[in-house]
Amino acid sequence: MNKTLLAAALLSCTMAAQAADTNAPQSLSTVIVTATRTSITTDEALSSVTVITRADIERLQPASVHDLLVGLPGVTFTQTGGLGQQSSLFLRGTNSTHVLVLIDGVRIGAVGAGLPAFEQIPVDQIERIEIVRGPRSSLYGADAIGGVIQIFTRHGQQDGKLSPSLSVSAGSHSYMDGHAGLSGGDSHSWFNVGLGGQYTSGIPACRAGAAEAGAGCFVDQPGDNAFRNWNGMANGGYRWDNGTELSATWLRSKSFVEYAGSPYSGNQAVNQQIVSGARLSFTPLDAWKVTLNAGQSRDDSSTYFQGVYNDIFAGTQTYYPRTPSGYADSRRNQASWQNDITLDTNQLLTAGVDYQQEYINSDTGYLNSRREDTGVYAQYMGTFGRNEVQASARHDHNDQFGNHNTGALAWGYSFDHDLRLSASYGTAFHAPTFNDIYYPYGLGNPNLKPEKSRSGELGLSQKQELWNWAVNVYQTKIDDLIALDSNFVPQNISQARIRGVEGQLGANLDGWQVQSYLTLQQPKSTASPYDGNLLPRRPEQTARVDLDRRFDAFAIGATFFASGKAYDDLANQHRLGGYTTTDLRASYAFLPNWRIEAKLANVFDRNYETVYYFNQPGRTWFLTLRYNPSTR
Repeated sequence: MNKTLLAAALLSCTMAAQAADTNAPQSLSTVIVTATRTSITTDEALSSVTVITRADIERLQPASVHDLLVGLPGVTFTQTGGLGQQSSLFLRGTNSTHVLVLIDGVRIGAVGAGLPAFEQIPVDQIERIEIVRGPRSSLYGADAIGGVIQIFTRHGQQDGKLSPSLSVSAGSHSYMDGHAGLSGGDSHSWFNVGLGGQYTSGIPACRAGAAEAGAGCFVDQPGDNAFRNWNGMANGGYRWDNGTELSATWLRSKSFVEYAGSPYSGNQAVNQQIVSGARLSFTPLDAWKVTLNAGQSRDDSSTYFQGVYNDIFAGTQTYYPRTPSGYADSRRNQASWQNDITLDTNQLLTAGVDYQQEYINSDTGYLNSRREDTGVYAQYMGTFGRNEVQASARHDHNDQFGNHNTGALAWGYSFDHDLRLSASYGTAFHAPTFNDIYYPYGLGNPNLKPEKSRSGELGLSQKQELWNWAVNVYQTKIDDLIALDSNFVPQNISQARIRGVEGQLGANLDGWQVQSYLTLQQPKSTASPYDGNLLPRRPEQTARVDLDRRFDAFAIGATFFASGKAYDDLANQHRLGGYTTTDLRASYAFLPNWRIEAKLANVFDRNYETVYYFNQPGRTWFLTLRYNPSTR
């Protein structure tokens, strides 16, 4: 890991506990909902929180969610190639299936693999992102061992105006991106609609020699792997004078991606993600608020080999796109009933019921294709002078894996000069996915048990007008952790232990906005035969520094990122070297509401891998023309 960048991160920073969005000093009282399922400010949260706003997105100029989140506290991203290739996110060193991802309150992620398709989420359609680190099963049920990430789509303003938006981009590897949207509203209603698309000719996903090395994609296909995406979204709502509110959201993203593969695995895929939901809230009594939610997420995937489906048994061929060589369509239906009851000044009781039904249809032939989960939860939040207390408990019944009880307790104390101490403890669980148990063709591991975790955390933070800092120390122990053995069969490791420190410093120094992030962690197996080994694809150190400054109509910025070494396998035989990258960006507002943006990513053309034998983009450039009314 680059020692200069690490030193800079340590001096100018240390990230994120209750803290703040990436535009920190100006957003200390940002309202969030993910940490407690109720509206609170970041100052009131007793968990480690990061908020990314639309202004941050446009300032950082990311081409993907990966570009936006990599290097944030506790966040590790891996990708099997360039833009559009499969991405996985590891939060606080836990498995990639241990982070719960929501879009506008609707849980997403393919039912088979249990992974959210980050590569399919269009950045142009995102309004804000809330990242909550630490166990949240006591509020959300399964999967939230490492934390919860909630993505909110762009929305309209209740200002009585129509606000069109437009962006067009071009870049390296024939990159093209476009988005058009229209939003508006009045004192009672709001709406937003948007359409977008993205294309790149790509880079070779897998590096040469994979076939001989028996690693990566296991084949040698040196050509570029293209990616194209079409997306659309719509949301809106209405609020009556008595406070009753009804809203709905819909997002669809469809992609075509090429990857290095074979006639058996395919080398092309058509993927689709659809998220829809509705929400109704009202207050039967002054002290009682009721919220009803219903939603569905769908993940459909079809794979091909060079546009042709080869049936090696029947000796027939069918040409794309009529018949896929493999398909997996999953659906998750969900509903919830939440009650927020004000007990007294600064005391709130929240109680509710969640229901979820998972269903998968695939050529793999899963022995069981559906399951249901019902959860009942309660949470108490109270403030007593300088003390804050939060306690929550939940009971889940999974019709495949039985009953699970989880809980959490957090305490915070506010000293003078806005210095704040917090401590928390929580438990969580994760049920094995359909792929863990049955994939492929019933050859998974039906004897897998659910994973269970216990986490403790201690945090200290301070926020001032021009700067803020925070340090969080945590430990997570996971029993029956699921990992692939040397034969790629999922197994329960008896235990894993993850220790970590997260730090942040945000400051405004003579017009320069500085945000620095540091993560130090030890994600290790504590069971034979892998006792002491690092868990796969999780580096022990990451650091990121964002520098930005505005000069009237001009703005410039840079992001420096460094990652320590990691291993691609549990046996720690395939080493992934540490690396550093530097991104530069600039923008010029040449007319009111019109701006041209430029970005040069990986300026020094570093070669690195986040997955063994899979390439990452070298030096790339992007140029964007953006129209965005100043009212937004």
